[in-house]
Amino acid sequence: MRTDVLVVGGGLGGVAAALAAARAGRSVILTEEFDWLGGQLTSQAVPPDEHSWIEQFGATASYRALRNGIRDYYRRHYPLTERSRAWTDLNPGAGWVSRLCHEPRVAVAVLDQMLAPYLGSGRLRVLQPYRPVAAETDGDRVTGVTLAHRDRDERIDVVAPYVLDATETGELLPLTGTEYVTGFESQAQTGEPSAPAEAQPMNMQAVSVCFALDHVDGDHTIDRPAGYDFWRDYKPDFWGDRLLSWKSPHPRTLEIVERSFTPNPDDDPLSVNADQRVNPGDGNLWTFRRIAARRNFTDGAYGSDITLVNWPMIDYFEGPVIDVPNASWHLSKARELSYSVLYWLQTEAPRPDGGTGFPGLRLRGDVTGSADGLAQAPYIRESRRIQAEYTVVEQDLSLAVRGDHGAVSYPDAVGVGMYRIDLHPSTGGDNYIDVGSCPFEIPLGALIPQRMENLLPAGKNIGTTHVTNGSYRLHPVEWNVGEVAGLLADFCLARGESPRAVRNTPRLLADFQDRLTAAGVEQRWPQIAGY
Repeated sequence: MRTDVLVVGGGLGGVAAALAAARAGRSVILTEEFDWLGGQLTSQAVPPDEHSWIEQFGATASYRALRNGIRDYYRRHYPLTERSRAWTDLNPGAGWVSRLCHEPRVAVAVLDQMLAPYLGSGRLRVLQPYRPVAAETDGDRVTGVTLAHRDRDERIDVVAPYVLDATETGELLPLTGTEYVTGFESQAQTGEPSAPAEAQPMNMQAVSVCFALDHVDGDHTIDRPAGYDFWRDYKPDFWGDRLLSWKSPHPRTLEIVERSFTPNPDDDPLSVNADQRVNPGDGNLWTFRRIAARRNFTDGAYGSDITLVNWPMIDYFEGPVIDVPNASWHLSKARELSYSVLYWLQTEAPRPDGGTGFPGLRLRGDVTGSADGLAQAPYIRESRRIQAEYTVVEQDLSLAVRGDHGAVSYPDAVGVGMYRIDLHPSTGGDNYIDVGSCPFEIPLGALIPQRMENLLPAGKNIGTTHVTNGSYRLHPVEWNVGEVAGLLADFCLARGESPRAVRNTPRLLADFQDRLTAAGVEQRWPQIAGY
């Protein structure tokens, strides 16, 4: 197959890249390994992690269209109460982690709607489920990528002048020989206050296999997982208790805190203030990432709330899943951990009334679209990252370092984002690293590989460090990166220029930034003044 732009990976960055290039008139092939497009928002089942101003600014116009589309979908198709239907900033799950906690299949439907015009015209083709297995290069250019079907012996070769890597783990980087880094850089390399003295390339953030639960009458206890005894007794040195407990370190202070768990509290959805500045929202784990609040819907429509389990005890940090020969084994153990957490919840978890176990908890694989009940894909927090023309470091955006000056402003800014530097426990034995951050910009230099000319990152594989990836890995930033990569491919095709030239030629950079502005891509945080 031949196309103008090949986007490998159908997560949020990949979808945004494909949309941007197709809207610009380019022919696009988008590939995805799992059954749903949308990555962390859908197949990984993670409600959007966003900053406190997301309803007003700090996202691209197309990401805002996705958010608005999700709310409109609920209003058109779901039996909302009149009060909830009139709620401008409708939060279907009334979860505390986000102002837009929702069921993943709604996001799938909206993403499909956004792509539909380009599928209908033939400008876009989606190859699913396919994953990259090989690539051809000629010097500093990628000349082709080989894709393999997930479930049968079938391969497709794709040739394109621009190839975008939107995979969850930067899979095209080793396949194409693109220089990249993994894990923790050293302080000598980056100067970062939170970096170790020596580089630790195999020290990566935990992965998590999420799942959805409701709580209804009856006993819905799953079979005892084969490795349950190991996980029940497992006690990390820094955890303060067994991993399977209500206790864990507070991410920001590292003091051991005990969380509560009350299924189906009779709370008012409109009273939830999902603002991470005010309250991290994880006090009651049930409402923390709840994706369907039954009181948002008419009586009887939902027999229970639905909550999404992405909680501390499902973090798997026993070993990395990138650049190791036993990655599939670690992923299987991560799934075993999630089943063990569920079994513990159903049978042994302490209840407020002094009893143990919640047998009414029911695994909702129908909500996550999987036959085994868990999310289709593991939640990958940290990818391979390109060796870029510019690497974002902690001192660029750390609140402790920058203070009132705010994050570094880049002359080549191509987007904005905001999230604390949020690192989960890692495979090297590190506890949480959770550092205050300033609202930051996305530099184009972080999207330009040091050597390769027509390969662009379109997700978490941009030029960040292990530390700053903790801020740049979330939903709206991944979308922004992908959208910029798609627009950059179009811009380069139209001008006959390279991405490197666009960044390093003032006239071209100004024209490209104007193009981004016209597409609704914010490049600076607002500074409000009178007029």
